[in-house]
Amino acid sequence: MKIKSQQDWWAGWMFIGFGLFFIVAAIGTPEFIDKMVGTRLIPGYQMGSSVRMGPAYFPVVLGGMLACLGLLVLLDSIIEEGPKVAKFHFRPLLFIAVSSLAFAYLLKPLGLVLASIILVFISAYGGHEFKWKEVAIMSVVLVIFSVLVFVKGLSLPFPVCPGFIEICPIR
Repeated sequence: MKIKSQQDWWAGWMFIGFGLFFIVAAIGTPEFIDKMVGTRLIPGYQMGSSVRMGPAYFPVVLGGMLACLGLLVLLDSIIEEGPKVAKFHFRPLLFIAVSSLAFAYLLKPLGLVLASIILVFISAYGGHEFKWKEVAIMSVVLVIFSVLVFVKGLSLPFPVCPGFIEICPIR
């Protein structure tokens, strides 16, 4: 067996690991491990059934799907040729993390509209191409979608406009 794509190989193992972790965290540690240790390490939640889902049902199903996806990616790494050299880009990771933190801290004082615009601009700046017009259009579309879905559709109590603006058409 020869690994043809190192990236897919390690990505597959990562997906399988995360999937199994969430399954074990939701159900609890298996009995044979608990017998070796002598105590229950992770108590777990009740699984339930498809009709009456318990708190462990959703994480177990998603963890299982993630593990199956990891198995497919792992098998694909053996079959299909991948890139020879994988270069890690730190800049996009940094800018996406900074934009997420900025959104979290700016949502309450600036409102959903301005915080979303700032989120899009900071995260887009981390990419290899940054075009003002495209990013502006994307931020407007995201703001409209966010207000319609989260504020109007789901009735979440997000401040839409900044607190210092007295007249805001959307409440």
